Amino acid sequence: MTAYLIRRTLFAVFVLWGAVTIVFLVLRLVPGDPAQLILGSDATQEEIAQLRDQMGLDRPLPVQYGKYLSDVVNLDFGDSYRYHRDAMDLVTERFPATVQLAVVATVIALLLGISLGVVAALRVNRLTDRLVSVFALLSQSMPSFWIGIVFILVFARQLHLLASGGKGGLDRMILPGITLALPFIAILIRLTRSGLLDVVHENYIQTARAKGLSERVVILRHAVRNALIPIVTVTGIEFGKLLGGAVIIETVFAWPGVGRLLIDSISARDYNVVQAAILMIAGGFVLINLVVDILYGYLDPRIRLGR
Repeated sequence: MTAYLIRRTLFAVFVLWGAVTIVFLVLRLVPGDPAQLILGSDATQEEIAQLRDQMGLDRPLPVQYGKYLSDVVNLDFGDSYRYHRDAMDLVTERFPATVQLAVVATVIALLLGISLGVVAALRVNRLTDRLVSVFALLSQSMPSFWIGIVFILVFARQLHLLASGGKGGLDRMILPGITLALPFIAILIRLTRSGLLDVVHENYIQTARAKGLSERVVILRHAVRNALIPIVTVTGIEFGKLLGGAVIIETVFAWPGVGRLLIDSISARDYNVVQAAILMIAGGFVLINLVVDILYGYLDPRIRLGR
């Protein structure tokens, strides 16, 4: 188990290093002078030169990269050029709101996805099964930003049932939570349906029925319980994806999380905040996947033994 933990930890560190390296290269190799973009067209050459020296852009690229990695290790990204505050402090303040939205989306997805998957499996090849399958297909294929806009127009503007954006009570979490959860709901529907169809013909299910147990008890206590095993792993992975996927949803619903801060900072060329935000999102994703890998290796010895 120790060797497995070391392997997964080293892999997680490698993935995180790859993420921060890509961010470094993208921000420095895109066309245009970052200092000029930050200061605007009205800046003098002296001001641009001073900012380039402050950002280290006048140094060779390998030197910039070494300094960048040192700053990443120390979580020192400098100050925001827009807010005039420490960049990591800004991201840290916004991160709980992103996690809150991801948790709400995960709960919604688990409740709806598993329930609809069970219904589809129990009504296989019937109208209900087909309707649920169509819903899953549409949920995963339609763009999230478009769904969010439609939800705002229908439920907030037309019906006045829910708030259209901003952080607040439960009424402000429902629309962004459902919008963010829809692709995950589709995955859970398919996993639950296929998992149930695989186990309903197993011997232990037939034995439970032979004992005279009701169909409801057989399905919920025995079949669903075993079909949920792969869902545990998928939930951890998808939660990490929700942290990154919240970028667009937070912008559509004006949710004050890291995603919206990232989009605003990209528009304002606030590169220090952009680097800190991407590192936070990537770090959260890598950490969640590491925990899932460790738990899965603990539950299934064949994985940690490489079988």
